[in-house]
Amino acid sequence: MSPEEILKLERYFQRTFELPSIQVRQRPQKTDSAEVYIGEEFIGIIFRDDEDDDLSYQFQMAILDFDLTT
Repeated sequence: MSPEEILKLERYFQRTFELPSIQVRQRPQKTDSAEVYIGEEFIGIIFRDDEDDDLSYQFQMAILDFDLTT
């Protein structure tokens, strides 16, 4: 993903979730996805999907069982 694309996604997440501490960061050696953080905590990955001439993004977040106990 380009730096401009990452910035657009970051602004979208910040606005949608009303959380300015969300960051979207380039993944090392990957061009089809980016990492999402709240502060320094990794929360998920955004995948870029441009098949069939339709550009879209998929956000994937894993929630571990032990995270639900707090």
